[in-house]
Amino acid sequence: MTPPSVPILCLALGAALSPAAHSLPPKAELGRQLFFDTNLSEPAGQACADCHDPLRGFSDKDRGSPTSAGAVPGRAGPRNALTAMYADYSPAFHFDARAGLYYGGLFWDGRSDSLAEQAKGPFLNPLEMANPDIATLIGKVRTATYAPLFARVFGPDALDDPATAYDHLAAAIAEFERGPKLNRFSSKYDAYLAGRIKLTRQEAKGLALFEAPEKGGCASCHLSRSGPDGAPPLFTDFSYQNIGVPKNPSNPFYALPPEFNPEGTAFVDLGLGGVLGQPTEYGKFKVPTLRNLRLTGPYMHNGYFRTLRGVVDFYNSRDRKPACPKPMLGESAALRRGCWPVPETSANLNTAQVGNLGLRDTEIDAILAFLLTLTDGYQP
Repeated sequence: MTPPSVPILCLALGAALSPAAHSLPPKAELGRQLFFDTNLSEPAGQACADCHDPLRGFSDKDRGSPTSAGAVPGRAGPRNALTAMYADYSPAFHFDARAGLYYGGLFWDGRSDSLAEQAKGPFLNPLEMANPDIATLIGKVRTATYAPLFARVFGPDALDDPATAYDHLAAAIAEFERGPKLNRFSSKYDAYLAGRIKLTRQEAKGLALFEAPEKGGCASCHLSRSGPDGAPPLFTDFSYQNIGVPKNPSNPFYALPPEFNPEGTAFVDLGLGGVLGQPTEYGKFKVPTLRNLRLTGPYMHNGYFRTLRGVVDFYNSRDRKPACPKPMLGESAALRRGCWPVPETSANLNTAQVGNLGLRDTEIDAILAFLLTLTDGYQP
């Protein structure tokens, strides 16, 4: 069966957000309106939905940029925005002594413990929505058409104190994000798990390769089977890994002025290790969900990979191909030259599950076919 085209899937995702199609409880509706309000940045023009666009699987709407642009022209962060879909399932950040790994939290580096805490970050980040302070942000909220909803949801004095109002704002956005519109479980693979359809021969082969420890072994981190309670798989174990992603020469963060990036192209994103200040965690980033991969490129924390094939090729051949002569070489040039640039951070590299999988081209094709079954909005 030919998979549905991206525009059809995008329309299906967009239609699911129409308030006319699905009414929301007041708190979630308030969160929805905040999420799409382009007046809450400085200058006005950027909403949460610009980096978490429903037509892109709630990831960055600008697929032409490897990382997320800010409200101020010319500013951009060092990272690609993670999808907001299924984020509510991430457990609180914690260390598992038995596994020797950190798990959970939000953002690529786990620095937020909850959806509400995560929702607060972009509003005051100078490289994102760039509000100078909480009072400025809440001043905009007080004049918004949805301001009366705050009183309905949180009480008549909900917007009186800026700090309290900021908590309410974040709680409302989190309520929207934990709703069914961002947690749909409506992919072809979900239909397959429910016994409603069969996978094609190539998709089934891809699933087998994805799960086989002696082949792709992808399911060791991207869990692909329903839980003991029948809960659908989230295609992540919420751990942190350094898979050796190279620096991205197209990362606009490198060109920012010293007040935002004093290191220029020498900047190294240490990920989880940078947040914790632990060298044993340098270079590790959160294992993302693979759901809706068709819509959420470019891929990895710095948007290095523009194609899914490049991602799978990298997992397959990172340690087999020679190192590129230039450490700053983009994906397409590296694929043409049959090499991979050195990792941005070589410490703590995952060599057990990444780097030399021995997959043939036809097997990569099958894995890619399977990955495309993870897109929500599937209609037989």
